[in-house]
Amino acid sequence: MDITIRRATPHEYATLGEITAQAYLGDGLLDFGENDDYLDELHDVAKRAAAAEVLVAVTDGRVLGGVTFVPAGGLMADIARAGEAEIRMLAVAPEARGRGAGEALVRACLERAQAVEGCVRLVLSTQRAMHTAHRIYERLGFTRTPERDWNPLPDLPDLTLITYELTL
Repeated sequence: MDITIRRATPHEYATLGEITAQAYLGDGLLDFGENDDYLDELHDVAKRAAAAEVLVAVTDGRVLGGVTFVPAGGLMADIARAGEAEIRMLAVAPEARGRGAGEALVRACLERAQAVEGCVRLVLSTQRAMHTAHRIYERLGFTRTPERDWNPLPDLPDLTLITYELTL
């Protein structure tokens, strides 16, 4: 499959928002299902694109998935510190999984991080159940950083996000 990675265009935002939300819902990654506030965040690609770089994986004009790349110091950063860029909201449509789109999106983030002056590390948070994504990260050289694991919702102790980093 010939996959192109590029910046998302406004006419693709709704499609990517739906792919991202459905990927998280379908994989059981949202705590409250369709009532989860994070679902709104996953749908709101325009908001992400205003604060970071949203990339899409496309083949034959069809969006397969996307990711948000947050340069060092970006407004969308959850865990990035000075000198670090962050990957957020990686998602691939179920019918496109296993074809290289997820890895291509992560590689594109890596290339962008390497191009950011002063950026020495690429970091990300992920849920424990995202095993396919973990395999991609580890294959590309990311290592676990358990000392940086965190919980975005302290009222839900089972929602600890695990973290990875790649030194550039």
